[in-house]
Order: sequence, then structure tokens, then C-alpha cells
Amino acid sequence: MKRRGLELRTRIDKWNMPKSCVDVANTGTDVSCSFFNLTQRSQCRSPSSSQNAKHPSCGENINYNTMAPTLSPMIALEKSLLPYKGPSVKNMENIFQLVRNVIPPLTTKKHKGQDGRIGIVGGCQDYTGAPYFAGIAALKVGADLSHVFCTKDAAPVIKSYSPELIVHPVLDSPDAVNEVEKWLPRLHAIVLGPGLGRDDALLENAKGIIEKTKDRGIPLIIDADGIWLISLQPSLIQDYQKAILTPNCMEFKRLYEVMFNTSVDSSDLHGCVLKLSQALGNLTIVLKGEKDVISDGEKVIVCSHEGSRRRCGGQGDLLSGSLGVLAHWAFLAGPEKTNGQNPFLVAAFGACSLTRQCNNQAFQKYGRSMTTTDMIAEVGIAFGKLFET
Repeated sequence: MKRRGLELRTRIDKWNMPKSCVDVANTGTDVSCSFFNLTQRSQCRSPSSSQNAKHPSCGENINYNTMAPTLSPMIALEKSLLPYKGPSVKNMENIFQLVRNVIPPLTTKKHKGQDGRIGIVGGCQDYTGAPYFAGIAALKVGADLSHVFCTKDAAPVIKSYSPELIVHPVLDSPDAVNEVEKWLPRLHAIVLGPGLGRDDALLENAKGIIEKTKDRGIPLIIDADGIWLISLQPSLIQDYQKAILTPNCMEFKRLYEVMFNTSVDSSDLHGCVLKLSQALGNLTIVLKGEKDVISDGEKVIVCSHEGSRRRCGGQGDLLSGSLGVLAHWAFLAGPEKTNGQNPFLVAAFGACSLTRQCNNQAFQKYGRSMTTTDMIAEVGIAFGKLFET
């Protein structure tokens, strides 16, 4: 236990966190998310004449005998989001409550479309499963309508997977950007990249769709070959803080090396994700892995909600589709529903946790034979367990 505390102190000191935050982090219990405020740079110093003082950053009273601050409700919430040593249901509730706060209630007074109309941009001859998984995941999470903008030859295949998706065979047409733009006023979020492929013409159309999405201020989730496109031209999403990138390890490495001309420091993934977010203008980045590392350039969240040892293709598409819905809900709810936290950080944590819960439940049933289709079937129950109990 002492060694764990030393490692934690060293890691947080490395980020120049306030002394009080370090000691708060060493007094609690472990949760599935670690939430670090990386914007505070000043350090507390014990006064020579008194054992009590105010923290120079937050103004909270600090007792230097115990190094435990008297916490306001907001600071108490931050405390519950710091890394701890052992399990705590109470602290877990504080974290998931942020996600619950942005989920719109089901009511008979709403009409179709009010709880989310999500657009998936991707799907070509070689990759038809990815846009399906993203689109159906959005519906399973709670979106009312899910549109897929794909190539002409992919459309009948994707339509055959589900009658619930609205499929537009326009992505490889000469007028693709305008065809998608027609729908943007009706869409609440865009998920770009699942099944996109790397054909030059498709990537060029994707560029135009990104620009049109930015012009309308619509939340934009970029995954898979969409991230490949960003690594070729990072300026496409520079400073667009309504964008969320969801790279896996290799995609993150590629983008990081493009931005900094150096390799990722695997011993400091938190710092690397933070640095990349800052370099791109403080948009949200979700580095998927054994633990999902999320940052908006100011804070870092580490989601380690239990999943399983099974890694099957398509899980990232489930995540990006569900994130499209949660990003819309969080953006609509605003920071007042997330206690001042960045709504897109909250949405990202919710999507990561949900994907891991689906993975866990499906693995319990199917073990090694589990596929993403099995995970999709678990979305409803997983969502209820995490966010509605």
C-alpha cells in the first residue's frame, strides 16, 4: 500500500498538481474513473506560523496537520473523481451521476427525433459492418433516428442488416458533400469514419463533410479511417472543441508522431493524451486501450470499468455510435448538468463505460466466441445497470 501511494504521489507531482489534491488522492478508495484537473499549477506550502491556511488555487481551508482540505460540494465532487486505493460504491455513484444527469427522461410528450438524430458517415464496398454497428448502437442507446451516409455499392448490404437504419447511398457521388449537407440541419451529431476506407475520393468528400459539420457547430465524433484522414491533415479539426477523436493505440501513435515528430512515451500516456489534445486546440481525445484515457487538454479521465479479455472487431464502432448520442445529450444539457465539467468528457466516459459493460456481459455468456453482435444485444441491459439504477 505504501508503494502504491508513492507511485501515485510521484505521478501526480509530475503533473504539478496542488499539494492538497495529492493528499486527497491518497485518502480515498478506488473507482473506475480517475479525474485530474491539470490546469492548476500552484503548490500549497505549509505556513510557518499556522497549521491552517487557504489553498492558493481554490481558496479551500487546509489543515496542514492532516493535509485534508475542508471541501465545498464542487471540490467534494472533484475528490470523488480522483484515483483511490479500494472500491467505493458511493464514489462510483458520484461519477456515473454526471452521465445520468445528461440523459433525457423518457416521456409521452416528445415526438420522434427529439432524443437524437445521428448521422454516420462511412461504409464502402469492403467495410459495411462498421457503419452498421455504429448506427445500430446509437439507436440502442436511445437515439430516435440513425442515418448512414455510405457508398452506392455498400448501401444495399447495410440496408439488409437492419430495417431500422436510414441509408443514403451518396458518399461516392460527385455531389456527396452537398447531399450530406442537406441533412445536417436535421442531425444532432455526426460520427465520421466507421467503414470509410482510404480511397482518395472518399477521403476528399469526408473533408468537405467535416467542414460543413463544423460550420453548423454540430458535435463530431471521428473514428477509424476518419482519424487516418486527420493524421494526413490535422488542420481539418484544429480548434474545433466539439470534436471527439477516438483512436486506438496505433491510430494515436500515428497522429501523435505527425503532430510532434516524436514517439509516444508509453510510460506517460496521460501526459501524451493531454499534450495532443492541447496541440489540436483542446478538443476531446479518447485513447482506447486496457484503460481508456480521455482528455480535453485541461483534465484527464481514466476509465477502467471492467470489461473482458476478449477483443473482437467492431467494439470501437459500438463506442463511437453510442458516443454520438451521449455527446448530443451532454451538449444539449450543458455544464450546469455536469457540475461544470466539460460535457464531452462526461459523454466520453459514459460511452467508454457502456462499451466495457456490454463487453463484460456478452463475455459472461459467450466467452471466447463473443462478437460485437453479442455486445450490441447487451446495450439495453448494460445501459440500465450503469445509468438507470
